[in-house]
Amino acid sequence: MEELDLILGGSGTVDVKSLSPLVLAYVGDAVYEIMARLYTLSSGNQPVNKLNRKTRAVVNAKAQAEMYFRIRPLLTEEEDAVFHRGRNANSHTSAKNADIIDYRHATGLEAVFGYLYLSGQKERAVELFRAGWQV
Repeated sequence: MEELDLILGGSGTVDVKSLSPLVLAYVGDAVYEIMARLYTLSSGNQPVNKLNRKTRAVVNAKAQAEMYFRIRPLLTEEEDAVFHRGRNANSHTSAKNADIIDYRHATGLEAVFGYLYLSGQKERAVELFRAGWQV
């Protein structure tokens, strides 16, 4: 299955530049969440509800928007363009518990993480996540 090759680190067959920014954000949301969970877990073995509470503190629109502003100076031109495409995409969903500006910035950030993951730049995604991580 070619789809699983993407997960396992294979090159895959996805033409990342042809994907909509919302599709990139869809994948980036999952990438960002797994990275946040792993970073939370790195603080030690804890009850799952405590781990989940710590992860929820950084996996929300406000925290993601704040992360964007911390890593913005580090973004390449290409990453910045992906961010803007994601931020400006016309989503038919609305923010449930977030300010619309934060929601759009979070979508842009997720698009960047999705883009990096699907284009095989996983190390870069980790680099940016580490640079922006704050609990």
